This record gives sequence, C-alpha cells and structure tokens, in this order.
Amino acid sequence: FTEGLAPMKIGGKWGFIDKTGKIIINPQFDSALNFTEGLAGAELAYKSGYINRTGNYLVNPQFENAYPFSEGLARVKLGGKWGYINKTGKFVMNPQFDEAYDFHEGLAGVQISSKMGYLDKSGKIVINPQFDDSSDFSEGLARVKLGGKWGYINKTGKFVINPQFSEAQNFSEGLAAVEIGNRMAYVDKTGRIIVNPQFEGADAFSTGLARIKLGGRFGFINKTGKIIINPQFNGATRFLEGYSCVY
Repeated sequence: FTEGLAPMKIGGKWGFIDKTGKIIINPQFDSALNFTEGLAGAELAYKSGYINRTGNYLVNPQFENAYPFSEGLARVKLGGKWGYINKTGKFVMNPQFDEAYDFHEGLAGVQISSKMGYLDKSGKIVINPQFDDSSDFSEGLARVKLGGKWGYINKTGKFVINPQFSEAQNFSEGLAAVEIGNRMAYVDKTGRIIVNPQFEGADAFSTGLARIKLGGRFGFINKTGKIIINPQFNGATRFLEGYSCVY
C-alpha cells in the first residue's frame, strides 16, 4: 500500500484496492505501479502513462517504460532513451540517456557514454560521469562503483568511503550493509564497521531492524548486531508499518 491504495490483479488486469479490500479503481490495465505523489504508472497496449486516483489518465499512455514520480519528476523511456517528465507529461529533460534513476535528495544518476554521473532538476550535470555503476542518494551519500569495487560519495562527488566493497547497499537509518570477506557487515558514514561481517545476506535498516540471512534462513537484527528475530524463515521482507511478510 502507498498513499492508501495497492495495485491488485483480477482476471488478468490490474486495478487498485483500499485497505478494506474495496476496489477503488476497476481492473483494466495491463500493469500498474504504486501511487506516488498522487499518480500511478499504468500500462495499456504496451504503452505506459499515469493515472489519478479515479483511474483516469492524466498523462496518456505513450512511453515504452515509466517509473513512479519522485520529487515531482518521473523517468520515462521513449525511442530507446530515458528522460524526465513533470506531472503534465511535459519533458523537462528530453530522452537522451542510456540509463537513468529516480531523483532523490535533488539529484538523479544518469548514464552518459557508458559512465554514470548525477544531474540536478534543471538537467545540469553536477557530478561528472565517471563511475561504472551508481545508485540513488540516501542520507546525503550515494554508493558508486569504480574499478570493480563499491564506495560512497557525497553530493560534490567526493569519496567519503573509498571503493573497497564487493557489494554495498544504500544508507538507511545511519548504517549501510557492505560485503567484507564474503560476509555482510554494517558500516557508518565514516566507513567504520559497526556490525562485524558475519551474515550471508543483509538488507537496509527499517524501523530499527534489518533483515539478515544466516544458515540459509532469514531473521532480523538491531543496530548493535543483536539478533532480535531468529533466522527461521525461507523469505522475509523489511518491516513496513510494523509488519514483515515472511514465508
């Protein structure tokens, strides 16, 4: 559920329900995304557009691919290239990128000439394309890949944690999961190890808990690394609104 609605599929078509299970938007779309900032991506006849909460298209289906709105803009694909539109469907940055990510904290990662950099909402490149891979900014830092290793940069493009990890995730609640010696650990924003490498898998913290994998099973730890829910599940999602879906 986002913004009170959740996409669901009936009879091969997608619509939306509220938290009582009542159908708010009848199943009619070939696919549908969650609502963000009042709009949801919805596909018809292999073209994507954006609907409002009544199910009417505010941005007609015309794109080859489309992602949820973030900070007032959405990345869409047209003619094999990615660009950004506003909520009227007008391009504020024309399709020109081979790859593009959502805006977070005012910046978005884009690929130019096989390298990733970052631009602002005016389309100005503020961190030159130089990375092999990148991710969204989160809590002031973004993870980027250089020379086969992941590290973290600030919004000036300066490394605050040098590339050294085989795997890394975004910062959440002050910590980030990273791989050290084939095991997952957690570091703070200075790169200091807070939870020692010991897990087969690890996820971002959410409401003070993080999903980890140990002995082939999933459980949850707190920020000191203490196991709060023993690894016992075949699968689990992060906690959201007080609950985790497990199986």
